[in-house]
Amino acid sequence: MPTCGAARWRHGTAGLAGCAVLVVACAGSGAGGGDLDGTSFSGEVHDVRVEVVADGFSHPWGLAFLPEGKALVTERSGPLNLVNPASGDVREVAGAPAVAAVGQGGLLDVALHPDYPEAEWIYLTWSAGAGGDGGYLTHVGRARLDVDAARLDDLEVLITAHPDSMSTQHFGSRLAFDAAGYLYVTSGDRGARDRAQDRTNLHGATLRLTAEGGIPADNPWIDDPDVADALYSYGHRNAQGMAVHPDTGDLWQSEHGPRAGDEINRIVAGGNHGWPLATYGREYGLGSAIGIYPHEDPDIVDPLHYWQEASFAPSGLAFYDADRFPEWQGDVFVGSLVRTNLTRLRFDGDEVIAEEALLDDAALRIRDVRVGPSGYLHLLVDADPGAWLRLVPD
Repeated sequence: MPTCGAARWRHGTAGLAGCAVLVVACAGSGAGGGDLDGTSFSGEVHDVRVEVVADGFSHPWGLAFLPEGKALVTERSGPLNLVNPASGDVREVAGAPAVAAVGQGGLLDVALHPDYPEAEWIYLTWSAGAGGDGGYLTHVGRARLDVDAARLDDLEVLITAHPDSMSTQHFGSRLAFDAAGYLYVTSGDRGARDRAQDRTNLHGATLRLTAEGGIPADNPWIDDPDVADALYSYGHRNAQGMAVHPDTGDLWQSEHGPRAGDEINRIVAGGNHGWPLATYGREYGLGSAIGIYPHEDPDIVDPLHYWQEASFAPSGLAFYDADRFPEWQGDVFVGSLVRTNLTRLRFDGDEVIAEEALLDDAALRIRDVRVGPSGYLHLLVDADPGAWLRLVPD
């Protein structure tokens, strides 16, 4: 992990209870959240205090908690980090894949095998070159994690989201496992919007794989020779948040629209989620409509919620299902890269009945949102330097 100043040790609640945490002091780190330690914010139903778990990352993107109390944090520029909040130790993990840190690409999400640590596999997404004179591809791979040595072994690529593209945007890349152990991957349209309706390629889609990288026998188009077997849903622009509903098992995503039209979707197996045929967003610059509205076509899956008046740019998404914040039980939390806040959504069935912007005054580009093992809410701030923050009751 890069440093840009002298590191300091501090004891207190910013690490695991009563333990030390390493904070890297960086000039101008306000945009990355590193100066917010101990800051309190008022909310509608819960007041929160921000604790800095670790600081000094270069555009952190994905966070995964390990059962032994440590965690993995990816940096878009390439490093994979093993972080021990109890001691403040941050170690770069050897053996991570070589990435093309171009545009919106780089080392992106990280997830654990559902049976970890019995199954030692961790899963990563990253952008890398296609070789020769080709462009870039979203890669999905796995490797065995040796925690003691801070090393990955047996790295293997499970799938690449073909075709390659010279574009450096819309790599998607969020990962999630369901209760049956199937792996879901979001793949962006790579800036070529019509590819999201072309089911022969893997752009603008949700992919569904086995944990070994195979194709599940009940994937929606497994018997259709004209559709890519890995596809689970299509018509997506660039989904960068994904989580499995803790009660229903449904797969939810947060998806970037163009100029507004950002969405919260409940994914339908075999569903067409519309882009670019149907969207609540508009063309950049001109502000003109793009296709029709999703609700105007019964064959299009309408989003559960969308932002139409101004861009939201959603990234990480998490369901709150812990006890630290009892009035947040069942709520959905989404990080915003444009509105630079954390948004809480309360649903009654399929309808949003409350929407609250949290941390508005902090102006943070929130890339990932996770509920930690202790029930606190954890955020990654996309900046250089960026930070891993934890929200605790105030």
